[in-house]
Formats: sequence, structure tokens, C-alpha cells
Amino acid sequence: MKILPVCVFSLATFVTPTDAEIKGQEVSYRAGDTTLKGYLASNTQQSGPRPGVLVVPEFWGQNDYVRKRARMLAERGYVALALDMYGDGKMAQNLDEARKFSGEVRANLPMAKDRFLAALELLKSQPEVDGNRIAAFGYCFGGGIALAMARMGVDLAGVASFHGGLATETPARKGDIKGSLLIMNGADDPLITPENIADFKQEMTNAGVDFTFIDYPGAKHAFTNPDADRIGQQYQLPVAYNESADHQSWDESQRFLKAIFN
Repeated sequence: MKILPVCVFSLATFVTPTDAEIKGQEVSYRAGDTTLKGYLASNTQQSGPRPGVLVVPEFWGQNDYVRKRARMLAERGYVALALDMYGDGKMAQNLDEARKFSGEVRANLPMAKDRFLAALELLKSQPEVDGNRIAAFGYCFGGGIALAMARMGVDLAGVASFHGGLATETPARKGDIKGSLLIMNGADDPLITPENIADFKQEMTNAGVDFTFIDYPGAKHAFTNPDADRIGQQYQLPVAYNESADHQSWDESQRFLKAIFN
């Protein structure tokens, strides 16, 4: 296990493409009888196969926020697919729907795996994607789902979880998790308990997993989402945006991708 110090890595050190060079398009695919609707982002000025990243949304569904993250990944030279875990591109319109939709997925992980694998195959099938170099990012609910997929043996070079759930009823065993893990957690997140963290670290150690766990001081749940303050006030949830933790975790995730793909 590696526990890294929190440090700032300026986004300004990178030259990023213009918006006109980033192509984002809605894509349809299927898992069994379910139609899924994702969002595929890539840089049109690049040529040749390059790594791909699946982006698993928060429990609100595949909305503008997760699409923005897909485009940010495309700016960094990756092909990114914001996937659909609910079917037909369904998005929650309120907290009750978000809890219902996400609960249905968590209660049926074999179904979740089928939907995740369908997105993985779609991403691999893109001519500009190197199918041997695929990672997954997950946010909140999506972070927990991405970790669940790793525990279920999905072949990924790495998984980065941003303020995602850690608990599981089926702990990983040696050999289950194929790639490296990067866990970025809010140190002041009341939804992730010290027991959750201790159990997760012990699980990964026992399974021989290469993982890095970072706690961001002062950060609460959903710390990467600028809309978290409004959501927290509207629904009285313990979520809040933290600009410093947002930028630091994004920079950390970019270092992680460079490491696992080199």
C-alpha cells in the first residue's frame, strides 16, 4: 500500500486542446435486453490507438457532470466513455429516484457487471482505442461500482475512485483484482466511516492489491462536484464541494493514469 502526501500539481503545466478539438457524442449499446446510452469523448486531432477510460457516474445518473469529466479526460489524450448504469440513459430527478435507481443496481451486481462489461466492449471497439489499456474512474456511487467491478475480476489496468463507497459483502481474494487502485477520500466524509477505511485497507492488503489511499483534509462527500453545495442544502445531505481537494485529486488521477499505462 502507498499513502501519498497531498500536494498541488498545477493544471497550467499542461497544454490542453481547444473545445473544438474535443468530440463528444451520445452512443447507444446493449446489455441483454436493456438499451444503454453513454457519452463518448475523444480528441479529434489525435491519431493512433490510445488508452481508454470508463467513467461511472454518481447516483444521479449519466448527467452533465460526468460528461464534463469524460471531456476532461479527452483533453488529456484519453478516449473516455461516461457509461449508463440505469438503462436508456435514465437520470434521477430527485433524491428518492437516485436512491431507488442506485439501490437496484447495488442489489444486483451481476446485472451491474453485464452493463459495465457492455460499456467496456464498446470502448474497446473504438478504432482510436488501445483495448489493452483501459482504466475506470468512478464518482460516489460510481466509485463503489468501479471497485465492485475490480473485485469481480474485470480486467482493468486501474481504477480511480473519487469519494466512492468502500464497503463490500464480497471481499477481494488474491488474484481477483487485476490492476492498481487509487482511492481518493474526503477525510471529513461522514458517509465513509473509519471502520470502512480500516476494513478496506485490510482487505486490499490481504488480497495483495497494489493500492494507494489518499485522505483529503477538510473534504466531505462529493468533494469534486461544484454542484454539491446546492445539493447538500436542497436535500440536507452531508456533501460539499472542496476546490482544493477537487484539483488535487484530479491531478493525482492523471499521475495514476500515466503510471499504469506506461
